[in-house]
Amino acid sequence: MLNIFDLSDSVFVSAYRKVHSSGAFTIQIENISTPNLNDRILIMSDPMLATGLSMVMCCKELLARFKVKELHIVGLIASAEGIRHIQANLPHAKLWIGAIDEEMTSKSYIVPGLGDAGDLAFGKKL
Repeated sequence: MLNIFDLSDSVFVSAYRKVHSSGAFTIQIENISTPNLNDRILIMSDPMLATGLSMVMCCKELLARFKVKELHIVGLIASAEGIRHIQANLPHAKLWIGAIDEEMTSKSYIVPGLGDAGDLAFGKKL
């Protein structure tokens, strides 16, 4: 995305799944680094939109701080469930999805998806 919108400012949000002993997970936001987004177009991207929980949480955090002009969400692959979650919680967002996979595993990974591609893009999990 930064190669296409190479003159744009960028926001970095560090969010991850905190898995509990029950196998359930919650989303944790660790860091947000952003310029002022008031009256600007915000494009949020994630290679793998599985449940949509982290995308909604990150967008809502930014929307609580800034009055953006438009919100676009871009994903390489998304689950049908994740798309429904985003549409229900961010109804004004415009979605740009490359492919939709209908199924997720019991751990909420997209099938067939790309495995941990989104998580592992930044290196091995510690």
